[in-house]
Amino acid sequence: METQRTWKPLSPVQTGLRARCPRCGEGHLFDGFLTLKPKCEVCDLDYSFADPADGPAFFIICFGCIPAVAFAIWLEVAYTAPYWVHLVTTLPLILLTCIPPLRPLKGWLVASQFFYKAQEGRLDTTS
Repeated sequence: METQRTWKPLSPVQTGLRARCPRCGEGHLFDGFLTLKPKCEVCDLDYSFADPADGPAFFIICFGCIPAVAFAIWLEVAYTAPYWVHLVTTLPLILLTCIPPLRPLKGWLVASQFFYKAQEGRLDTTS
């Protein structure tokens, strides 16, 4: 007879940013860059509960893209920079502020959903 193992609560920040399973902290969360695995290979936690939707992209746009684009606009207005200057400054800045943070941010949101037991909203029909 198999006994159920109890798992101590793990910090969503620590497990999510490292892209680890939110329950055991050992298994991998992703299969590829942003694709979630079906389940944890260590504790068999089913990841079907996870739905970060567009949350990671929204946060990246707000905190990464907007400042990077503001820098590009400032550069253009202040110095009337030629296209090649934007190519070597603005393009790398936008790519570096948008792509690398997506995976840790998505991992953090998935781990937070597990930690706080977030579920889809339901109507209360008991009254």
